[in-house]
Amino acid sequence: MAERDPSELDLAAAFGAYLEDAPTEVRATELAHRLALAYPHDRGLTGRLGFRLTPAIAWLLLLIGLLAALAVGGLVAGSWRPDQAVVVVPQTPTTATTGAMTTARENHTATLLPDGRVLVAGGYDGSRDLATAELYDPRTGTFSPTGSMAAARLGQTATLLPDGRVLVAGGSTPGSEGAVAMAELYDPKTDTFSPTGPMRTARAHHTATLLPDGRVLVAGGWGEGPTRVLDSAEIYDPTTGTFSPTGPMATARRSPTTTLLVDGRVLVAGGWGGGPFTARDSTEVYDPATGTFSVTGPMTTARANHTATLLPDGRVLVAGGTSGSVALVIAEIYDPATGTFGPTGPSAPGD
Repeated sequence: MAERDPSELDLAAAFGAYLEDAPTEVRATELAHRLALAYPHDRGLTGRLGFRLTPAIAWLLLLIGLLAALAVGGLVAGSWRPDQAVVVVPQTPTTATTGAMTTARENHTATLLPDGRVLVAGGYDGSRDLATAELYDPRTGTFSPTGSMAAARLGQTATLLPDGRVLVAGGSTPGSEGAVAMAELYDPKTDTFSPTGPMRTARAHHTATLLPDGRVLVAGGWGEGPTRVLDSAEIYDPTTGTFSPTGPMATARRSPTTTLLVDGRVLVAGGWGGGPFTARDSTEVYDPATGTFSVTGPMTTARANHTATLLPDGRVLVAGGTSGSVALVIAEIYDPATGTFGPTGPSAPGD
């Protein structure tokens, strides 16, 4: 057997010594340093093909091979994780049909329950008011009947309470003079409605807003008798199952919007006044700490049947609706810091 070159033995000894010192973590820079000590620059290696391999080239090739081995070993050992690189594949928005309701209805309520199902209750089927209710299950895409309310009604409110039950309040019923004061609670655990309340004032087409403390603010609406549009408001306490007066509002209004602000107050905006086509531009804010309404705004445009949405920055987007008999394309922004409304872009093409 041919005798090995001493320089090869020096390299092998240096490499073996380094691996013994650091068997689990190979540091290329430190390895190069050790090889340099074991293999001075005045030496050379003679390859089998007859060319001279300088120390610098030898170190470079050795380090490249070492780094390649580390990369392959890391992949095999699982040191690289797929979740460190994400490929985003854009998806085209699509719509899909789902199961039909068990009953045709309009002017009903739809309430998202804690378990993800949706309670649909009351309304009008084209010929009569409804007392029936049904549940939509998004897992199956189907509706199924659930317990019925004590009375048929439309124009009621349905508010999810902190304990998972749903407060259904007011509305109009067949034979009533415009509105009723009755209220009920739906319990998703038993799929039944049970009586609560009643409200202090009969009302329909009102608003109901869950407050931070778990109570519910009920405001405005369409009442009984000659004073149809209401300025009154009341508070429902789920711990006692009773309504108590609060307010009143500064302006009587039917079908306004109510929006819970970041600071716990409630913005009441627009709605119908006394006439059939009299929309209001007035707004006010309810403070649950004092139980009073105070004037704010007004909006830049009178409107009813609009929407009001709390934005992430705490402002409120008010969009669309009607003013008289004209559908609106105008939208505006309410800033609670200044108590003023300002214009924004159109919400949708006008009719």
